[in-house]
Amino acid sequence: MTVDEKDMDARVARAVENFMSGYGCCQSVVAAFADLYGLDDLQAKRIAAGFGGGVGRLRMMCGAVSAIVMLVGLDCGQTEGSDREGKSACYKVVQELLAQSEAENGSLICAEILGLKGHEKAHSSYVASARTAEYYKQRPCAAKVESAARIFANYLLRTNQS
Repeated sequence: MTVDEKDMDARVARAVENFMSGYGCCQSVVAAFADLYGLDDLQAKRIAAGFGGGVGRLRMMCGAVSAIVMLVGLDCGQTEGSDREGKSACYKVVQELLAQSEAENGSLICAEILGLKGHEKAHSSYVASARTAEYYKQRPCAAKVESAARIFANYLLRTNQS
């Protein structure tokens, strides 16, 4: 796989465009990189669909952060159950990138990122929010999508330079 800065910048921009078009945080990021791993746009968006709203709108791990985990798995995940070394190597990359995301964004948890407090407010409904100008104004999600896509893009640039 050949990657360069210009391509990675375009993928980061595509992730934000996906989000601004109504896709969830995880869908937006995964779809921006999916073709590198043989997935088409539709497959990527379907695989990542349930991770929106902090996993099924439960406000748990941020969907953009979940996308990093999914993409690392596509990039370096082990394929043999007994491959403990491969599994450990994947976990190491996940932990490094998530630590970077947490440092940049203050949390990995959707509810905390959105400033929601308490179980009732964070788990109030499975109904997706309408994507209005007010929605985008109140939520930091586009910036979190951009951050996650940039973290993964920079990871790809580093690993392809080695």
